[in-house]
Amino acid sequence: MRGHWMRVHVLSCGVTITDTSPASAVRTPPEQTWTPRLWGVLAVLCAVLFLDGLDVSMVGVALPSIGAELGLTTTSLQWIVNGYVLGYGGLLLLGGRTADLLGRRRVFLIALAVFAVASLVGGLVDNGALLIATRFVKGLAAAFTAPTALSILTTTFHEGPARNRALSVFSVFGASGYSSGLILGGLLTSFGWRWTFLTPVPLALVALVAGIALIPRDRPAANGGHDLVGAVTLTGGMLLAVYTVVSAPERGWLDPLTVVSIVAAVALLVGFVVTENRVRHPLIRLGILRVGTIVRANLSIVALFGSYLSFQFMMTLYLQDVLDWSPLKMAMGLLPAGLIVAFGSPFVGRLIDRYGTAPLIISSMTSLSLGYVWFLATAGNTPHYTFTVLPTMILLGGGFAFGFSSIMGQATDGIDDSEQGLASGLVQTSGQVGAALVLAGVTALVAGAAHEGGDFGGFHAGVNLVSGVAVVGLALNLIPLFRAARTARA
Repeated sequence: MRGHWMRVHVLSCGVTITDTSPASAVRTPPEQTWTPRLWGVLAVLCAVLFLDGLDVSMVGVALPSIGAELGLTTTSLQWIVNGYVLGYGGLLLLGGRTADLLGRRRVFLIALAVFAVASLVGGLVDNGALLIATRFVKGLAAAFTAPTALSILTTTFHEGPARNRALSVFSVFGASGYSSGLILGGLLTSFGWRWTFLTPVPLALVALVAGIALIPRDRPAANGGHDLVGAVTLTGGMLLAVYTVVSAPERGWLDPLTVVSIVAAVALLVGFVVTENRVRHPLIRLGILRVGTIVRANLSIVALFGSYLSFQFMMTLYLQDVLDWSPLKMAMGLLPAGLIVAFGSPFVGRLIDRYGTAPLIISSMTSLSLGYVWFLATAGNTPHYTFTVLPTMILLGGGFAFGFSSIMGQATDGIDDSEQGLASGLVQTSGQVGAALVLAGVTALVAGAAHEGGDFGGFHAGVNLVSGVAVVGLALNLIPLFRAARTARA
């Protein structure tokens, strides 16, 4: 980290925090030259992240039309979303490490090709089960493209100003993809829901061709890749854990099948930890979890994604079901947050260079917490858009803009190139699984209030939950600051 902040040293005896100053700072490497090819690589990576966000939001808007044409129940429609989450969240960690072991370029291009084919098939099928299957395959493909794209970025751009700048641009496209998907989903659904599946196909093919031409070849990691038991237990445990999270709200957390799934998932993940501590070449080096900054980054992404995506989910229901807004009007109502992220993120890299990631993550969590508190304080039973929802979306947009790039930077700073895919997959897995957990709780609260005939009570309870998640995220990032201040006084 740079500027008047703190540096975390991981020693054999634990974690210590010492104050740093420009005089004691490590000399920064020379500025990296941004060649046309370097810009091209970044464009390909950004395009794939854009596609991920675009796909998720477009399909969400199209769900009612899909259900009407294919005769799907609400439960089946939920699995069109949850099937993607299952594949994505369940295999993210394995996807990131696989890229380290087999080569980032190879894994990235193969997964992108699978994503394009699954999108095409999804737009052509007439069977609900097949449609859900294509969503699972797309989520699986994204579980390999997302962490691999981030690890390609962090190994291509030197740590420091170049990487911070690239991460800022990268985050712009993620937010722009989600925001654009809301609007495009409303427009394309008016022509037919299949267009929401078919539109990403040509974009993915263009990114694939450009990736083949521009992304440099890399060498797989010298060690690892022989841990079959670890791969099986990790994949099985993560898939079962995510499946339990996304299905439990409908079935019930005390349902026997839910309890059995939880026990089985825990047993598989414990088996994975035991295996990784015994094999010579572990699939994942668990020692990475002893680094304080990485642990905080992973917990911070849970707070960011869990609260932000869950709140947008509630607002989507509120604006359409309570205020009877059209999908396009709803998308425009939520757009300010996406615009702030898109236009604000390019400046975050410069702030990271000057202040480091820690104070920006604290600013992010503060902005998110204030946004939810403002909503709770002003909403009443019928929240007004201009006075309540709009200021909330502005605060949340600022929080996401500050947080995403900073958290991603903190999660991968100081990590050897051979483990960048692992670090990238770890932080993105935390975000996805954390978001699924928080969303499951929010869904249960909103659905419970609707079942009991409540008007806005379920939304209030849901906002209370996401507010608590954001406040906990803020507290976790303030702890090192308090410890540093106490150490300085001593």
